Amino acid sequence: MLQIGDIAPDFTLPCIDSAAMPATLALASLRGQAVVIFFYPRDATSTCTREAQDFSRLAAEFAARGAHLVGISKDSIAAHTRFQQRQSLRLTLASDAGSDTCERYGAWGQKMLYGRTYTGILRTTFLIDRAGRITAIWRGVKVAGHAEAVLAAIQSTEN
Repeated sequence: MLQIGDIAPDFTLPCIDSAAMPATLALASLRGQAVVIFFYPRDATSTCTREAQDFSRLAAEFAARGAHLVGISKDSIAAHTRFQQRQSLRLTLASDAGSDTCERYGAWGQKMLYGRTYTGILRTTFLIDRAGRITAIWRGVKVAGHAEAVLAAIQSTEN
C-alpha cells in the first residue's frame, strides 16, 4: 500500500487530453509539476461525472498552481472521448484497461453494491509533488467538496 512520502509509481497509459486529442501519458513526463491523479470507477455515471466536473471546474486554479489533473478508469479511449466531449472536461483522462496502474496505486479492490461483493476501482486520489513524491492520499473519497479539498491541500503546500 502506497504511503505519503513514497515515490509515485510510474505508468504509461493511453489518454485523451483536454483538447480531446488521443495520446499516451507517462507520469515521468510530468516531473517538475504537481500532479493530481484521481481514480474513478466509470465514465458517465452520476457520481463519477460530478467528480470529473468538479475537478474540471477548478482546472484553471489547479493549473495556476502548476498542477496537472489526471483521471484514471478502466474505460476505453472511445468512452473517455465521449465523456470528455459531452461534459466539456478540461483535464486528462487515462485508460487503465488492464487495471495494472489501479492495482499498483491500491485503487483496486473489493467493493459492495446492493449486498453483492465484486472487484473494481476504489475512488482514490493522490497528490504528487514536483519531485514525484506522494504528498497526500484520499481513500474512500466522497465526491462532495473533494476537488476543493485537493486544491486546498495544494495551496497549503505553497505556504
